[in-house]
Amino acid sequence: MLITADIAKVRRIIQQARLKGKKVGFVPTMGALHQGHLSLVKASNRQSDFTVVSIFVNPLQFGPKEDLKKYPRRFKPDRKLLKKEKVDLLFYPSAKDLYPKDFSISVSEGQLSKFLCGISRPGHFKGVCTVVTKLFNIIQPDQAYFGQKDCQQARIIRRLVRDLNFPLEIKVLPTVRESDGLALSSRNQYLNPKQRKDARVIYQALRLAKKDIQNGQRNPARIIKAMRQRLSSVKSLKIDYLEIANAESLNKLKTIKGKVLITLAVYLAKVRLIDNIILNVD
Repeated sequence: MLITADIAKVRRIIQQARLKGKKVGFVPTMGALHQGHLSLVKASNRQSDFTVVSIFVNPLQFGPKEDLKKYPRRFKPDRKLLKKEKVDLLFYPSAKDLYPKDFSISVSEGQLSKFLCGISRPGHFKGVCTVVTKLFNIIQPDQAYFGQKDCQQARIIRRLVRDLNFPLEIKVLPTVRESDGLALSSRNQYLNPKQRKDARVIYQALRLAKKDIQNGQRNPARIIKAMRQRLSSVKSLKIDYLEIANAESLNKLKTIKGKVLITLAVYLAKVRLIDNIILNVD
C-alpha cells in the first residue's frame, strides 16, 4: 500500500494506474475506521481495479462548538486495517496540504442542505462539498463510495456530482450495524458503557416506525409521536431532529408514500448520533 500526503504524487500514481487501464475507486474518510468504512473499501476492491482511501479530518465541516479537536485520530491502526484490505493508495493530507493560508474558494449546495443536519449544523455541508470537490479533483475516481448512515450527505454529494458534471458514479452502501442495531460510527467510541447501552433505543425507534408503516399507518405525525415516546425512555437522550421525508428531495411528507426516509439525530450526553432507514411505500 502506497501512502502519501503529496497531491502531485497522488496524481502521478493514479495516472500510472489509468495508463494500465485500471478503474479507480475512491473511499473518502475522516479516519477512526470501523467495519462500516471497511465495507466501502471492500466494495471498491470488488468493483474497481485500484482503490484509493483518504483520511482527512476536515476542519471546514466542524462548527465552532463541535468536536474537531476531540475527533478520534488513530492513523496507525487505520493504516494497518487498510493494508490488510489491500488498499492500493492511502492519501493522508494535512489541513495545510488542502487549504493554503489564503484559501478563499468554497462550494455550497443550496437546496438539500436546508433540511435536517443543515439546520442544526450551519456551514457543515459547505465544508463537506468543498473538501469532496477538492478530493474528486485530485483523485478523479471512476467511482466513489459512501454509506447510507450519512444519507443527507450522500444525497448532496450526488447532487454535487450531477450539477458540477463530475465524470464519476456515486455508490451508496447500506448502513453497517452492531448486533443490537446501533449504526457503526466513529463517534460511538465517545460513549461510556451506560450510554452505549442506551443508544440501542435509536434503532428501536426506527424499527418501530417501520413496523407501523408495514401495518398500514400513513400519518407521519402519529409515527413520529410513537418514536418520540420510545426515545423518551432514555432520560439522557435529547432529540435534535426527527423527520419523515421524501428520500430524494428531503421535503417533509404529509402522507407516507413513495421512497420514504425516516431519519433522526440525537444527543446522548454530548455525543451526537444520526441514523435512518429508507422504505419504499405503495
